[in-house]
Amino acid sequence: MKKLVFIIALFVYQLSFSQNDGNRGYKVKVGEQIPQLSFSLLDGTPISNKTFEGKVVVLQFTASWCSVCRKEMPHLEKEVWQRFKNDDFVMIGIDLKEEPEKVKHFIEQMKVSYPIGIDTYGAIFESFTLPNSGVTRNIVLDKKGKIIFLSRLYEEKEFKQMVKTIEFELKKV
Repeated sequence: MKKLVFIIALFVYQLSFSQNDGNRGYKVKVGEQIPQLSFSLLDGTPISNKTFEGKVVVLQFTASWCSVCRKEMPHLEKEVWQRFKNDDFVMIGIDLKEEPEKVKHFIEQMKVSYPIGIDTYGAIFESFTLPNSGVTRNIVLDKKGKIIFLSRLYEEKEFKQMVKTIEFELKKV
């Protein structure tokens, strides 16, 4: 009996930290400041929270092995990056745990021109997500570094909501 109670308790505990409709695998929430970040783009450009000051930001988590990422990336390129790149806007793709050469090939395949960094050990990703959460995520920040939108997977309706959120935020003074 004790073993069954333990197994049930363990299951409930794991379920409370799993991805669900409420958290979607995120440990951050809309309205919170983003954690401290420090990483480099593929070209060596250093990125930190200071990079984002006064800009609306999209952090896009991706990986070459992710089919949903591959589906979403052309939309991000055309409907987000190309549309807003000349505004007070920053968009950075963050590839999860892959080697630079593989990421460069992936970018060429996907024909995206927005900047890409590599999260070699997954530490950046894990600063936003619960353990074992899936990739294909967009995190939108306001000009003060506060999270204003979180997406998971690619769904057209949610993607359009994200674009409207970016557009609205850029119009704010």
